[in-house]
Amino acid sequence: MSSNSQDIRRAILAKWHETLSKHGNLFSSDSISGSSPPSVFVGSYNYPKVFVGPMVPPIHGDTSLLDSPEKWRGKSLEDIVNFRLNLVRGIQKISIEKTEGKYIENLQEVAMSSKPIDTDLKFEKYVSSNISLDGESAPFGPVGVVHSAKFSGTTSEKSIEKTFYDKDLKAQDAVLNLYNSGIELSKIQKCFSIGMLGQKRKLVPTKWSITATDDIVSKSLVDEILNYDVIDSYRIFFFEHLGNAFTVILFPHRWIYEMIEAWYSNGILGFGSDFEDARGIDHPPAIAGAYFAAKLGVLEYLVKNQIQSGVIILREIRPEYAIPVGVWQVREGIRAAMMQNPIISETFENALDTASKKMSISKNEWLSHGNISKLLKQKTLSDYF
Repeated sequence: MSSNSQDIRRAILAKWHETLSKHGNLFSSDSISGSSPPSVFVGSYNYPKVFVGPMVPPIHGDTSLLDSPEKWRGKSLEDIVNFRLNLVRGIQKISIEKTEGKYIENLQEVAMSSKPIDTDLKFEKYVSSNISLDGESAPFGPVGVVHSAKFSGTTSEKSIEKTFYDKDLKAQDAVLNLYNSGIELSKIQKCFSIGMLGQKRKLVPTKWSITATDDIVSKSLVDEILNYDVIDSYRIFFFEHLGNAFTVILFPHRWIYEMIEAWYSNGILGFGSDFEDARGIDHPPAIAGAYFAAKLGVLEYLVKNQIQSGVIILREIRPEYAIPVGVWQVREGIRAAMMQNPIISETFENALDTASKKMSISKNEWLSHGNISKLLKQKTLSDYF
């Protein structure tokens, strides 16, 4: 770990201890009262019997910022980690098949709510204020086993409520209905996770529901852009946040997409990548959920502008990204990149040169760990679509 990463983690821990001193014993008791953002979480450990529950801070009022990734652009890594640490996670172990019953139905109302919900949780024992920042997994605040839970003041989003009660609607169609209704992705993901969508409903671990939602929406957007004209220029977009640098290259070609990631581990540079054409991807991407999160971000731009293109996304994960906070930051990073004024280039080579100069990794290194240059030298089925 670099000293930079260590400094960042020390700063985060210092802020956490400051929070503890402000709230006294609220993080070390057998109960908590506060306003859930609203937020629910489904774990993946011990699947298919998983830990499920609400996330609640020890404060009342408008806490929506604590679990709204769409509103976190411009926030520091320290800010975002502390948003997560301030949420106490209540849990009960439940089979993924159980999507009914008072506890789950209450959580479904939480997920549906359009505003923070007053919440009172009673735990089976004291909740420890200990937290872990290991650099490998997203941070969480204290966790406690729920003995009883009371929620008040829920106000349902009408489009979510309508979709929830439509049990003839397939999960995929339900996700797209909500997305096309303007519901934020993070909200849709919570509803998916807590077993509210589809014909054969079940609980879905939160990290899986995030990727599934991004994938479903992305496939729909690809279907849409295949009807648009191909761009006639090379466009380069750049954005940097939270120790991540993103460069997006759009180039004249029928839909083809590749994402290449590079990261530093003990001074050694590692790479991962995956790609698709108009047929999509038929295996889990080597770079996991980031692949779909980035794909969605760039497809929204193409749909908005009614254009089609080939796409390369380069992501450099720098040592300053000391604590991973989730693939939402990839999606929001790409969304932000696509809001910038692009640099226009005359050739593919010039576009790659320009993109690489925005990063600390050379063009040859990027290309040697990707497939786009090889794919462009051969005809693919997508050329005939």
